Amino acid sequence: MSIRIASLQRYPVKGLSPETLETAALGKGGYFPGDRLFAIENGPAGFEPENPQHQPKIKFLMLMRNEGLARLKTRYVDSITTLFIEDGGREVARGDLSTEQGRLAIEAFFRRFMPKELRGAPKVLTAPDGFRFTDSRRGYVSLINLASVRQLENVIGAPVDPLRFRGNIHIDGLEPWAEFDLVGQVLTTASGVRLKVTKRIERCAATNVDPDTGIRDLQIPRSLMQAYGHFDCGIYAEVVSGGSIAVGDHFETEQASLVF
Repeated sequence: MSIRIASLQRYPVKGLSPETLETAALGKGGYFPGDRLFAIENGPAGFEPENPQHQPKIKFLMLMRNEGLARLKTRYVDSITTLFIEDGGREVARGDLSTEQGRLAIEAFFRRFMPKELRGAPKVLTAPDGFRFTDSRRGYVSLINLASVRQLENVIGAPVDPLRFRGNIHIDGLEPWAEFDLVGQVLTTASGVRLKVTKRIERCAATNVDPDTGIRDLQIPRSLMQAYGHFDCGIYAEVVSGGSIAVGDHFETEQASLVF
């Protein structure tokens, strides 16, 4: 079985738009690089940077309830730690997230952009080392099987953008839903990267939102349940052996029993 990497994405700010990558350097036991580094607190969430604990996504701005976020196109430039936000092709905010002034600029934008959806003052949170604002406590790297998305399109009778599922790695070469059979197995690349598949990803109403328009135009979880009897699309994996991956690389399967 040969599984091709079709695309790579990171989401620097939880709930905001993706950034496509050609390569990614995975570290053993780490998260997908540059992914979910920041989140925007929707009123006090009780997050403590000195003792970071996983928080329910409902405490942050996120597509499940704040679909207007999809209208925004964002870009985070690591070298200058700065987030750029565009709406309708026009820059509407920027801020250096390593500085208080920069974070205040981003927070001020969201107070203007969605005042009726805020439960309190929005606050930019930065993930401490070894922590990320993922939906799952162990959601280190997420993979989406494009064949499953294509079959879901046939079920729904409408196009389904794979970006609705906000995964890090889009893969091709599997049969639809065959990714679920990989749970417990290890995926390897020729360069030595090894990912242990840990679990399926259950989907919420965030997937109903068109990632370009911000319109709730589909019923993804309902369609999954009606057609397949589950809410799942995609898989999570942990990095067992690190290294670089690139678009066009291939994974092969290895028995999980070989991992010590």
